[in-house]
Parts: sequence; C-alpha cells; structure tokens
Amino acid sequence: MANAVPDPSTVSVGLRTAAHVGISVSDLDRSVAFYQALTGADPVVRDESMHGAGFARSQGLPITRLRYATFRLNNLGIDLIQFQEPTGKAAEVAANRPGSMHLCFEVEDLRTVYDRMRDAGFEFLGPPYTFTVEEVSPPDAAGTEVAYFNDPDGTNLELIAPKGGFARSG
Repeated sequence: MANAVPDPSTVSVGLRTAAHVGISVSDLDRSVAFYQALTGADPVVRDESMHGAGFARSQGLPITRLRYATFRLNNLGIDLIQFQEPTGKAAEVAANRPGSMHLCFEVEDLRTVYDRMRDAGFEFLGPPYTFTVEEVSPPDAAGTEVAYFNDPDGTNLELIAPKGGFARSG
C-alpha cells in the first residue's frame, strides 16, 4: 500500500539530519560480525531488547519483541534489528525493486578498499565502476567510482569515492 504524498508547495517539514538507518536482519549475531568486519568497530549497543504493546502499535504491529545492536559511524548510526516476534519473511530486495534501499559508505581510495575487502572474503556484485562524463549528470561527477555488495541478508551496500556533484558539501 503506497502512502499519500503531501503537496510540497503547502508542506515543508524541514528534516535535514539523519540519526540512523535501521536494517532488519535474520540473525543478529551473524550481522554484527559482518558489520564489525566492515566498519572495524564494535557496536555501542548489543543484544538489547525492545518489546511492548505501545512500541508494537507505533510500528503498526500487534506485538513486537526484538533484539538489536547499534553501530556509530562518524556521521550516522546503523541499527541492526532482529525481530523475534513477529518474525517476517525475507524481503525480495534488488537495486531495481521499489522499496529497496541501499547504504553507501564513502571512501577516498575505492580501489584500495575494494581490493582489501575482496581479499578478506567480501563478495561484490560486480567490479568497481567509474562514471564517465557521457553517462552521469551533473557532468562534474564524472570520475566518481562505485562498487556494490550485499550484507548477509541481501541489503544492498555501496562504496563510493565521489567527485564533483556527487561529493558532499561541507
């Protein structure tokens, strides 16, 4: 069911700071190990529990019991969430499926990070790619490098070494 889209000419909420991204996982321990290897950090919260009728209602569920772990990056948190009640079916995620998301990690030297990850056993969906001026807009983003891989539950992850219009402004 699609949500109604408010008219942006009449509504401007103004949300400009992201706190975290939440990723539903099937096995919290496996996912924590994956994200520890990926980030080189330990979770700041691990194996915590959330449950209760009010919390469940806030998520549109009849009941909720979950475990979670939180990683803190320099600019964003990653919450890994394993629903114990109710358990859900695995999503059919893919880059081209509406509703699928991806989480992108910015790096300075993509080829070095890619090689290090591949040597450590991370599996990529394809080789690194560098955008050319003919295939990217804005044109100054040419030279941006990307590489894609999945976490253990299929969440699409990206490495990016951004250039020009793809670079974050200070």
